[in-house]
Amino acid sequence: MKKSLLIITGFCFMLFLGCGDGEKKKDSPYEKSTSVEQTTPAKSKVPASERIDLTSKGVGPISSITLPSEIDQTMVAHGKDVYEKMCTACHKVDKKFIGPPPVGLLERRTPEWIMNMILNPEEMVQQDPLAKDLLMEFNGAPMANQHLSEEDARAVLEYFRTL
Repeated sequence: MKKSLLIITGFCFMLFLGCGDGEKKKDSPYEKSTSVEQTTPAKSKVPASERIDLTSKGVGPISSITLPSEIDQTMVAHGKDVYEKMCTACHKVDKKFIGPPPVGLLERRTPEWIMNMILNPEEMVQQDPLAKDLLMEFNGAPMANQHLSEEDARAVLEYFRTL
């Protein structure tokens, strides 16, 4: 019995020595570093729908547009009609819904970006960083292509100028 107790005690002692004292040796080439340095800047905390980008023109057929200082009321009426028929299923004028609200949109986006998003939503979501962020913000619900003409899209843009 003494011999067995001595063997068990010796085994436990060797096991205890093998485990070490819990401190990591700094000069061991096998140790992995547990500290992680952040090398990329953190993404902006501002939601994409509130982010201001007045430089991007987006991806699509519109590369340049000049808005006159005076708002064309005939075009506004046509744009409001198109918006109410084609857009209100997903967009509410002054609050978030399935998609972002258009109120104040021209203070955050270029006219070209807005027109390209209306006319070319599939490519915008694939290639434009801001459109991608909007897609994520609005739960992955992509904007439907309503196949509007450039004239209709321009009228909707003119309506947005009045909001």
